[in-house]
Amino acid sequence: MATSNNKGNNSPKNGTDNSGFHEFFVEELKDIYWAEQHLVKSLPKLQKASTSPELASAFEKHTQETNTHITTLEQVFELLDEKAQAHKCDAMEGLLEEANSIIKDTDKDTFIRDAGLILAAQKVEHYEIATYGTLTVLAKTKGYKEVSDLLQRILDNEKDTDVALTQIAESHINERAAEE
Repeated sequence: MATSNNKGNNSPKNGTDNSGFHEFFVEELKDIYWAEQHLVKSLPKLQKASTSPELASAFEKHTQETNTHITTLEQVFELLDEKAQAHKCDAMEGLLEEANSIIKDTDKDTFIRDAGLILAAQKVEHYEIATYGTLTVLAKTKGYKEVSDLLQRILDNEKDTDVALTQIAESHINERAAEE
């Protein structure tokens, strides 16, 4: 029986897994890696555009978490004996463009803008939840236990962020936006 170079985590042996499934999995990792790298650059802009201090704080927290996601993805690449490379994510690019449009199309210091920012952020979260959910299952399918565990950790965090954004919206932002 061949042994893994990663202490029993069932990762590819010395980078030799070149199956089409593995290559597809790695390409999707590169896609979300690009997405996270670009999201971390955009979140401070969303934070600055926020009216609500609570929403601004949530964006600041998610910026820190996104940096952790990037580091975790780099660990995933290492476990797979793959170079951590980013591949342009058209979906995230479009979602971030939409967030920028919301900022341009809404008035500064309004709760309407905050409601729009939450909408844009939750679209990003839902994309990430879908991606990390699928990548976690794919890693399990290949028997990459440590990789699956790391991806599950990111997935859980993305779900928590989505719930937090909903709570902020429902606590006061949506109601205040409806009054403007």
